[in-house]
Amino acid sequence: MMNDPFTYFITWTTYGTWLPGDQRGWRKTSKGNQQPQPLLEEWSRNQMNEPPVLLNQLQRNKVETVCYEHAQIRGWLVHAINVRSNHIHVVVTANLAPKKIRDQFKANATRVLRQHPDPVKSGKVWTRGRDIQIVDAGENSLERVIVYIDEPQDRKNRDK
Repeated sequence: MMNDPFTYFITWTTYGTWLPGDQRGWRKTSKGNQQPQPLLEEWSRNQMNEPPVLLNQLQRNKVETVCYEHAQIRGWLVHAINVRSNHIHVVVTANLAPKKIRDQFKANATRVLRQHPDPVKSGKVWTRGRDIQIVDAGENSLERVIVYIDEPQDRKNRDK
């Protein structure tokens, strides 16, 4: 466990909706933004064992609520959250490693998504990958990240 809290910008996607090579661009762990690679995207799609998971409004609300509840229980500060049909953005300050924070959010979100009403029945809900950035005073300032998260993501074609 870490002693000093850090603020993280954590993003993860639903299963099968933002594949490596994606035409919208994609992020590779430790390598940042990547250009579209149609052959990689096609290969990735062919490797899928289940259909992509898209969250409806009820499911999105359930995920947002459980993330806030879990953060409150843990004593974390959620600065912003935006649950979209195919990805989730969270900005959180916590004294835990960011992968553990992400894993706890995903686990609790999966639990509520399996419950009625309107349960997700797909075996896989989330992708394995994620993007974690430390929020700092530079380009990734808290204010800038919150504005990015609160922007109407629908207008940016991020739910397609």
